[in-house]
Amino acid sequence: MSVLDTAKARSSVRAYTGQAVEEEKLQKILETAHAAPTAANRQPVRLVVVRSREGLSAVSESANIYGAPVAVVVCADKSKAWKRPFDGMVTTDIDASILTDHMMLMATELGLGSVWICYFKPDVLKQGLDLPENLEPVNILALGYSAEPGADKDRHSQTRIPMDELVQYK
Repeated sequence: MSVLDTAKARSSVRAYTGQAVEEEKLQKILETAHAAPTAANRQPVRLVVVRSREGLSAVSESANIYGAPVAVVVCADKSKAWKRPFDGMVTTDIDASILTDHMMLMATELGLGSVWICYFKPDVLKQGLDLPENLEPVNILALGYSAEPGADKDRHSQTRIPMDELVQYK
């Protein structure tokens, strides 16, 4: 599958079958995150993979993970982040987003569903997973086998703004 085909096949999955994700598939997803670029190669992102019943319960206290059998909590260590010198912008959220996107695309390629979750209670999540003080959860990626029908790969012409609104040429 081409990158474009994979991107068009990916959709947000909010219902999972409960079937376990095979270790080989999870490792491929994590390898894809490992290969993702970060600003100035500072690599400030840390991934907390949650698969145990207790861990998933703790994550579920802070967010709806839709019954996914795996939750990857994507965290940032702001002390390791690159800062843009002109305005001090810290790039951890961008770096975390790049890793998350890479993982979603690989999950799709492997026949898994995913949903990127930013609606969560960070303090509850940090406490429930006993995260160290230096790690800030940025998002949660729920992973598993989808219980939903596959999304129409041609839906983007109706669900996205027109290309001429998205792109400008100067």
